[in-house]
Amino acid sequence: MTAAQATRRTQWAAGSAVALALLFAGVATVATARGDTTDGKQPRAASTAVRAPATDSADAGFARDMAVHHQQAVEMSFIVRDRTQDEEVRRFAYDIANTQANQRGMLLAWLDLWELPKVAAAGREPMAWMAAHGGRSGGGGHDMAGMDGMDGMGDMTAGSDSGFTAHDGALMPGMATRTELDRLRKADGKQAEILYLQLMTDHHKGGIAMARGCAELCTVKAERRLANGMVEAQQSELDAMAQMLAARGAEPR
Repeated sequence: MTAAQATRRTQWAAGSAVALALLFAGVATVATARGDTTDGKQPRAASTAVRAPATDSADAGFARDMAVHHQQAVEMSFIVRDRTQDEEVRRFAYDIANTQANQRGMLLAWLDLWELPKVAAAGREPMAWMAAHGGRSGGGGHDMAGMDGMDGMGDMTAGSDSGFTAHDGALMPGMATRTELDRLRKADGKQAEILYLQLMTDHHKGGIAMARGCAELCTVKAERRLANGMVEAQQSELDAMAQMLAARGAEPR
């Protein structure tokens, strides 16, 4: 195992530990919000309890949308593991799959703890939480049509209240389309490696923009910490993917 590979493994292990710590923090927060206790004592007065976020809050919206976003990253990572024998790409994909699967589980667990639905209400667009909480016209800097890293995202067009219109199965910025996923499933070897790294680069750019939105708009401290951690980790992986693409004579799209 190279030093770089060992570093990635260490970062993933550390990230998993942080994720578990944040999950336990979320459990404690919601238990307080409900007035639950684990020591047999009477709950605190409701007036001093921390409230769970509302179903239309930025906290809940981010948890729902990022869970969907992460699921596709996991899917793409396991696809490429079957389409190449390159150990560097396979290990990198496995690390992403594990990290994002763990984070996805935590986001869904928070929604359970908050007793909120995991699916947005009918008719509510993905990413609407960013516009509703100061993104599009409230001066928060989160217009989805102008986010940092959102340029060059292919056939993703502005529209709807969230500033983004789903296209060919791509529900949020950075997500691969059904056509692109089919191409990845049919690719082999170096072609699969390059396409995966390009798709995951776009995916991370979209994820970073979402996480920055939560870091500014979410109210649950543990969730904001998680969002900030996503930004740092995925930016580091963007740098790594740029190097891997260059080594294969390619570059981000």
